[in-house]
Amino acid sequence: MKLEIIKPFGPSIVKFKLPDELVLEMNKYADQIINDKKKSEDLNEGPKLAGNVQQEFLLDTDFMKKIKWAEILANITAEWIKNKRGRNLKNFRIIKSWIVRQFKNEYNPLHFHSGHISGVGYLKVPKNLGSTVQEGKKNNMNGKLELVESSPKFLCSGNYTATPQVGDMYLFPNYLLHTVYPFSDTEDERRSVSFNAEIDELAAAL
Repeated sequence: MKLEIIKPFGPSIVKFKLPDELVLEMNKYADQIINDKKKSEDLNEGPKLAGNVQQEFLLDTDFMKKIKWAEILANITAEWIKNKRGRNLKNFRIIKSWIVRQFKNEYNPLHFHSGHISGVGYLKVPKNLGSTVQEGKKNNMNGKLELVESSPKFLCSGNYTATPQVGDMYLFPNYLLHTVYPFSDTEDERRSVSFNAEIDELAAAL
């Protein structure tokens, strides 16, 4: 998979496209969990996560092995580190990966993650994320992901905003603050997959 390295501020961000068949597999998995009350309860991760959203549940180990999730993320991370640091990635371990189901007026507050590498990819996105109250006068941030590194500096933005598109996946350092804004005017679901991972100390070193 081809990756794009984005550097809007100090740390870089990676963007790549999840294969259509992988998005389909993840949505099938999510729908099965949603329709299985016991599994929904067993895999519920919502109380441990920052989001004020409908539902958040873990990807189980067997499913991650089936779709080769760790292998996909490790390959992208290895290319990223090789490009930016000239180092080889020796170890990559997913701490956990989970599905986020977000609906109208729900949001994810500003927060950061554990591990070394984190990421988010989009599985479902409403066709319309709604309008702003002062329509035409404000930048519409509805449903968008915002990564925040610092306050703006000369010739350097302190933040990066991503508009969700199905299949788009973003990887970033775990410490990078980020938030997801609420959206309106639709009953459709905004569904994403996230993860935290640890890598070997040499690859992670400054």
